[in-house]
Amino acid sequence: MKALIDIIDLHKSFNSQKVLRGVNLKIEGGKINVIIGRSGEGKTVLLKHIIGLLKPDKGRILVEGEDITSMGLGNINRVRRKFGMLFQNGALFDSLNVFENVAFPLREHTKLSESEIKEIVRQKLKEVGLEGIEDKMPAELSGGMRKRVGLARALTLNPQIILFDEPTSGLDPIMAEHINELIIETHRRSKNTFLVITHDIASSFKIAHKMAMLHEGVIIEEGSPEDFKNSPNPVVQQFINGLIEGPIKVI
Repeated sequence: MKALIDIIDLHKSFNSQKVLRGVNLKIEGGKINVIIGRSGEGKTVLLKHIIGLLKPDKGRILVEGEDITSMGLGNINRVRRKFGMLFQNGALFDSLNVFENVAFPLREHTKLSESEIKEIVRQKLKEVGLEGIEDKMPAELSGGMRKRVGLARALTLNPQIILFDEPTSGLDPIMAEHINELIIETHRRSKNTFLVITHDIASSFKIAHKMAMLHEGVIIEEGSPEDFKNSPNPVVQQFINGLIEGPIKVI
């Protein structure tokens, strides 16, 4: 399978802190790709590079063969149109109701009529199981509902690539399972490329076609969920099994 996104020797430091130390990774088209790793390992920093919000100190990112790290803002904005993104907390506009939140990208990037916008918003909310809540405000929604609205908004422009930043973070196990099922169903329907950043190993095993682990600024393992379960790498096994290095102090 040809890589839709090719990350080549990516380095990034903030002052003296080296966050990415030479990341090499191919994101396969048409699959659910999952990047796992502990909190603070640089997963979100990597995600910001992929959509051109950060420039690397060294290295390249090719999106369908185009190097976004050397692009000007105009071309980066063109490439960004290929992406939809579900942020960790849904990132809804608190002052706008659900309808206006989902309609926002359509108003910003298209010249569709109001009736066309209304139909797309209705359809996208239906796809995420949230019919009839257009008039509700974000403050009236549960955490899981906010993420579903965020996903509906991410889908409005029919993006080729959808990025998920910790989609199950902050959710109870039942709601997290609902989000996992929604990701699987949305992918089954669209066959688009999904890239999920998470530290939720159970969710990763459920949704991923391909996994990669970011540790200390580099990718230390790649493969299928089954490959990860059978990996001889002690760091991978420690992460999967939730083991703690060294003695546990009882306070």
